[in-house]
Amino acid sequence: MRLLNNAVHLNANPQSESLSHRRATRAIVLDGENILLLYTERYHDYSLPGGGLDDGEDMIEGLIRELQEETGARDITNIEPFGCYSEYRPWYKDDSDTIHMESFCFTCDIHSELGDTALEEHEVNNGMRPVWMNIFDAIKHNEYTIANSDKQGLSVIRETFLLKLIAKELITA
Repeated sequence: MRLLNNAVHLNANPQSESLSHRRATRAIVLDGENILLLYTERYHDYSLPGGGLDDGEDMIEGLIRELQEETGARDITNIEPFGCYSEYRPWYKDDSDTIHMESFCFTCDIHSELGDTALEEHEVNNGMRPVWMNIFDAIKHNEYTIANSDKQGLSVIRETFLLKLIAKELITA
């Protein structure tokens, strides 16, 4: 899978002796200029649906599981690799100070009607919900959050980079 970006966040140490590693999948579901995203009220941002892979879990199986849990997506088909976003960022769990996160992004199609979600407790507490959103509006919103919010999460920079790349490469005018 092609490398989309290799980012190192401030306060991250890629050479750390206590480096953790996490693999995740992200789904790119488009309908014209609209994209299926997750809005998170706590961070006031839009992100691609997806999340961490369980130990030994196949990437496609993990993508389908995460997409179903977070958005209620059904009939997930035509899954194709888009690329991997690699990042090093601060981490404060599992006795680590830095995590190397690899987000494997895939395009796919889904049934037009979403079903019920199965969000985790912290996702519900953060005010996460699936939304169809114009991709250019989502980019503008995230850029505003980056420039003006003190409560932004670490992932908003990754997500905005990915949205811009998706718009550039996959949205036909």
